Amino acid sequence: MHRLSSIIVLLFACFQMTAQSPHGKSLKIDCAQCHNPKSWKMDFETLKFKHNNATNFKLEGVHSEINCKECHTTLVFNEVNNDCVSCHTDVHSASVGNDCARCHTPKSWIVNNISELHEENGFALVGAHSNIDCVECHKSETNLRFDNLGNDCINCHQKDFDASTNPNHISAEFSTNCTECHSAFATSWTPAEFNHENFPLTLGHDIKVCKECHIDNNFSDTSPECVSCHQNDFNISKNPSHIDANFSTDCITCHTTNPNWTPANWNHNDIYPLNGAHATIAEDCVSCHKAEYGNYSNTPNTCVGCHQEDFDTTTDPNHVTSSFPTDCTQCHSEDSWTPATFEHDFFPLTLGHDIADCAQCHTTGNYADASPECVSCHQTNYNNTSNPNHTASGFSTDCASCHTTGGWVPSTFDHSFFPLTLGHDIADCVQCHTTGNYADASPECVSCHQTNYNNTSNPNHTASGFSTDCASCHTTGGWVPSTFDHSFFPLTLGHDIADCAQCHTTGNYADASPECVSCHQTDYNNTTDPNHSSAQFTTDCTVCHTTGGWTPSSFDHDGQYFPIYSGKHQGEWNQCIDCHTTANNYSIYSCTTCHEHSNKSKVDSDHNGVSGYVYESTACFNCHPTGRD
Repeated sequence: MHRLSSIIVLLFACFQMTAQSPHGKSLKIDCAQCHNPKSWKMDFETLKFKHNNATNFKLEGVHSEINCKECHTTLVFNEVNNDCVSCHTDVHSASVGNDCARCHTPKSWIVNNISELHEENGFALVGAHSNIDCVECHKSETNLRFDNLGNDCINCHQKDFDASTNPNHISAEFSTNCTECHSAFATSWTPAEFNHENFPLTLGHDIKVCKECHIDNNFSDTSPECVSCHQNDFNISKNPSHIDANFSTDCITCHTTNPNWTPANWNHNDIYPLNGAHATIAEDCVSCHKAEYGNYSNTPNTCVGCHQEDFDTTTDPNHVTSSFPTDCTQCHSEDSWTPATFEHDFFPLTLGHDIADCAQCHTTGNYADASPECVSCHQTNYNNTSNPNHTASGFSTDCASCHTTGGWVPSTFDHSFFPLTLGHDIADCVQCHTTGNYADASPECVSCHQTNYNNTSNPNHTASGFSTDCASCHTTGGWVPSTFDHSFFPLTLGHDIADCAQCHTTGNYADASPECVSCHQTDYNNTTDPNHSSAQFTTDCTVCHTTGGWTPSSFDHDGQYFPIYSGKHQGEWNQCIDCHTTANNYSIYSCTTCHEHSNKSKVDSDHNGVSGYVYESTACFNCHPTGRD
């Protein structure tokens, strides 16, 4: 038996030595790393082979989830390369190389690092290139093919270069290196950043249209000398004439690139500083350097040297007749002739008197005899004033008693004897002083408001005999609300009526009676429950009613007439007609309707000997007024 076992082991060993592995000769690992005695089929729960450790190709992302045979299509594992392209078809047609890992990851084919890839290739996607689609540059028969375009702008923009006309890049022999003028970070071709350092384009030279200077469209032979462009400006200059003055044709001697040649930087301060009004004419040289002086070197530098004519012709005041000095600086500044610094403190020129034209006050031309009195200038204003008429009103000619130099209005007239408040706060005097005579205006209300008094109809003041002293009821705040004292007849509750005519229906307020019935006679007459007239109720409504309303009334049947809410008759009746049998006449009542007893003869017999007895209800009440006996 022992011998048989040895034979079996030997045979098995020989089989092992001679059997051929389906995985090729290169795989030297123990079969038990992947298989088990139950079956050759892979059991991933017992799998001991570690692909990440045993190989130089780590299974990450999607690769960690697929079956071995999806990559190892044969059982010889070493026949598969580590290159992506060995498993994956190159959809880019070799336009980007065969290293898929440059753009893709085992997790997804989606490319998230396009910008980084372009930077690695030396063409960063910035500016206008940052927002365009790949196929706008990489144009081919398929959108997945990205042929190398080259990193120079001209590779894509040759047509833009050729078509440019402002300026024409071809005729101007511009470089095809677009970045020399254009920024890669810009979103459009403009503004271009051509390096114009050889001739800075500042201020007046900040021209966007090149051909304004490069008129022949040849950008290479344009001279930086000013006169090469501005010879005509030099020739036609008249202020001063540059030719006659023998000025240099080197414009920058006096001018900057400021537009319109001004201000020129001729140093005038060393000879005669141009300040104030002289500064405003600094560019108008001939204003001072006149032809009669011959040239610019003979121009006088004293005030009167230029302003003798101004001195001689001045009439406000007349400088010659007034013997003013010819040293203009004693009164004037370089800013302007006015305001002059003449000391006018004896009559301050403030507010309305702040007048630059002396002749407005000094009308005669003689400044010595001008009076400081207001009326000396304003007599005409005084005479012509009609609101109010100063002459007719006998107002003082001392304007300062009411007015200020700030203006005629508002005036400071003291109207405290009749305060102009609320409704009387009127700026137009003639609204009250209608006659034009302010002296005889009365402070009495009716002097202005007689028409209001006469025309008032609610109530009619005239017919009512109201006082013409408006202040007894009204304020200056307005006619309403008025303060008429109605306490003699309080307007409370139901009488709280704003419309006077509801009670004063005749329009005559003087004869209105405080008696209720004077207004409520109709209410009294038409009342049927009970009929006040038939029942001979008093017309003094307040006996039973209040101003709060007709109901509830306070009529006392038990106390005034006969107890029906107490005593034997309590609960024995339902309505008034149970006893008051005659409709609308409460003075008639019946006792016998309910108390007819056996018969009249029996009642007569019971009252035999009773003085004054008769078989009538009124007789019953005379003897039985309380209803209890």
